[in-house]
Amino acid sequence: MVTVDVKLHQDRAEHDLPQPRLVIGGKDVTDTSGGLYEHRNPATGLIQAHIPLAGPTEVDQAVAAARQAFEVWGTMRPAERRRLLTRFAGLLRDHIPDFAAICPLENGVCVGGWAENVGPHVAEWTEYYAGWADKIEGMVGAAYSPHENVEYTIAEPYGVIGHIITWNSPALSLAMKVPPSLAAGNTVVIKPAESTPFSALLFADLAREAGIPEGVINVVTGLGDAGSALVTHPGVDKISFTGGPATARRIMADAALSLKPVVFELGGKSANLLFADTDLDTVVPYCAAFAMSNTGQGCALPTRLLVERPIYDEVIARVTGVIAHLPVGDPLDPTTYIGPLINEAARDRVRGMIDKAVEDGAGRLVFGGERIDSDGYFVSPTVFADVDNRSDLAQQEVFGPVLAITPFDTEDEAVALANDTEYGLSAYIQSRDITRVNRLVPRLKAGTVYVNPGPNPITSPATPFGGVGISGFGREGGKAGLDEFINVKGVGIGRV
Repeated sequence: MVTVDVKLHQDRAEHDLPQPRLVIGGKDVTDTSGGLYEHRNPATGLIQAHIPLAGPTEVDQAVAAARQAFEVWGTMRPAERRRLLTRFAGLLRDHIPDFAAICPLENGVCVGGWAENVGPHVAEWTEYYAGWADKIEGMVGAAYSPHENVEYTIAEPYGVIGHIITWNSPALSLAMKVPPSLAAGNTVVIKPAESTPFSALLFADLAREAGIPEGVINVVTGLGDAGSALVTHPGVDKISFTGGPATARRIMADAALSLKPVVFELGGKSANLLFADTDLDTVVPYCAAFAMSNTGQGCALPTRLLVERPIYDEVIARVTGVIAHLPVGDPLDPTTYIGPLINEAARDRVRGMIDKAVEDGAGRLVFGGERIDSDGYFVSPTVFADVDNRSDLAQQEVFGPVLAITPFDTEDEAVALANDTEYGLSAYIQSRDITRVNRLVPRLKAGTVYVNPGPNPITSPATPFGGVGISGFGREGGKAGLDEFINVKGVGIGRV
C-alpha cells in the first residue's frame, strides 16, 4: 500500500500552483467557452483545481494577439531579442524551485528525481537559444563575382508558431520548443494538455516579467477542439507537436488541408544493447533506474533491454535487485523514486498491458505486476524477461514503469531486434569496445544513439533530438532545432 500525505498535497497545491487561466495578448482570461476541467492530483486522486478551457473562440483571439505581436517581435533588432531572452532565462533560473514544486502536483513527478532537473534544463535551453538570437545569418552564393548576379539568402521567421506540448514533462517540452521559436523572431500560441497547464503559466508569467512584449507568448489550455482550431487556423504558420503517433496523424491530416508545415516529436520504444564487456556494477543500476525514471513516462527511455547471452541471467538478477529497492510512493517525499502515473486512465491502461502480457505469454514476469492499494494512480514497477520481440510488450509504448528484457547472441541479432519496431526515437549501447560502438551506431534505426551511462543526455540543448519512423520528424535542440523555425528566402540581384 502507498501512503500519501493528503493534507500536505492540498496545502502545497494552494501555495505552489499558479492560478488556472489562459494568457492571451498578455491578459489573464478565466471566462472561457470550453468549460472547466477538473484537475486531479495524481498521487491522491482528489480534485485540486478547475482549469478554464479554451475553445475555438479563445484560440482565434490568441492567434490574433500573436500576429499583432509579431509586427513588433519579428522586426525587433536581434540584439534586443537576445537581451530580453537572456533576462527571461535568468528569471527561469531564479525560479527553478518553483518548477520543481509544480511537478509533483501537476503530473506526479517525484521531487527527489525528475522534478529537480526540470527547472535547470528549462533555464539552460532558454540561455542557449538566447545566444542564437543575434547570430542567425544568411549567405552569399558561391557564384558571386564582379561579372555575375549577386545571390544571397535571408533567414526569416515564419510568423506565428502553434506549439502543442506534452503532459509528461511540460516544462521541458516548452523549453525545447518556445525559446528557438522566439530567438528566430516568431511569436507563439502554446496549447498545454488540460491535465498539465501550470508549468506553461509560470513560464508565461516569467516571460512577461522579463519584458517580452504582450502577445509574443500566449497560453490556451484546451481539449481536442482547441488543438484542431490551432492546427487549422489560417493565422498559424507552423505547428510543433510532442505526443503520440495517433494524435500526430490527425494533426498532419488537418495541417495538410492548407499544406501547413509540422514538426513532430513522438513516441519511442528504445532498445538498450548491453554487451558482456561492460562493468555491470556501473551499467546495470543505470539501465534499471533510468528505464523507471519519471515512472516510465518518457518517450526516449530505454524500456527494451537487450542483453548478450553470457551475462543474461546475471543481468536479470541484478536489474530486479535494483528495481526492488527503488522507493515507490508519495512524490512529495524526497526519498521516492517512482511516483504515480498521470491519471486513472493511464494507470488502468498500463495495468491492462501488464495483464495482457502475462496472459499472452509475451514474456516471463520476474518482478512486480501486482496491484498497489492507493487512491492515487500508482502501478508497481514491473520487469519481464524472455520477451518475444514481436509481442505488444516489445512493440507498443507502455509509458509506465515496465521493462522488457530479451537475450541476444550476436551483434547482428542485437541490431535486428533493436530495429524491429516502427519506432525510431533513441537507442542505447553499453560497451567498452569502441570499435564495436563505431560499427553499431550507423546500423541502429534511431534519431539519437547514446553510448554508455552518464547523466540523461536527452535534454542537452546543443544536441539535436528527434526521431525516424513513427517517432516523428524534425529536430529539437542545437542549430537544427533553431532552423525548424526559420524560413530561408533567396535573393538574386542582376547587374544594372
